[in-house]
Amino acid sequence: MRGSEAPRRNVVVAITGASGAVFGVRVLELLRGLPDVTTHLVVSKAGMLTLRQECDLAVDEVKRLADVVHRSGEIGATIASGSFPVEAMLVAPCSIKTLSAIATGYTDDLVARAADVCLKEGRPLLLMVRETPLHLGHLRSMTAAAEAGAIIAPPVPAFYQRPESLADLVDHTARRALARVGLRELAAPAWDGDVTGGRQASPGRRQPGFVETTHRNGSLNAITTEKV
Repeated sequence: MRGSEAPRRNVVVAITGASGAVFGVRVLELLRGLPDVTTHLVVSKAGMLTLRQECDLAVDEVKRLADVVHRSGEIGATIASGSFPVEAMLVAPCSIKTLSAIATGYTDDLVARAADVCLKEGRPLLLMVRETPLHLGHLRSMTAAAEAGAIIAPPVPAFYQRPESLADLVDHTARRALARVGLRELAAPAWDGDVTGGRQASPGRRQPGFVETTHRNGSLNAITTEKV
């Protein structure tokens, strides 16, 4: 019976103009695997540019990954109201402009407004702040956002899981972010205390002393190795 169905979980994903649009794309892909989740996507104008430049993706392609799409200027959207139930919100990636707006409560677009609603309602809000080096103003904005309740989670790659590709790094980071806001069913495998997982590295596996060098050709898996 319809009345006995569990309520769906609304998750907001915002993609802004910082480098790293692929993180937002991967978050959307992972969330599509959860049958009880409704994803709400907001892409800023700068985020649209970054999607094209970094991922060779048209905005319409990314929109198809979401259940509901809102315009960045749509201040009257459902996710702009605290009365609309939201499980969590991720800004992936989060530009310094967006971080600053959230930290100061300057809600001039839907990304900042939806984030502000999460903070005032005590809901998980994760900001994948993507900038480096960081000057004092950046750090103060991150502190202010954290003090208001936001989770500051720069997309810093983890290498202990011995990634085979750039796609592995993106996936692991996206899964950690989703787990942090309570979507534990999408968490990356837990650390088991053994870097090799109890196995010897295969003969063809890259060994320490080599680094990956990515080439911009639209593929996350296009990787070569260089000796260091």
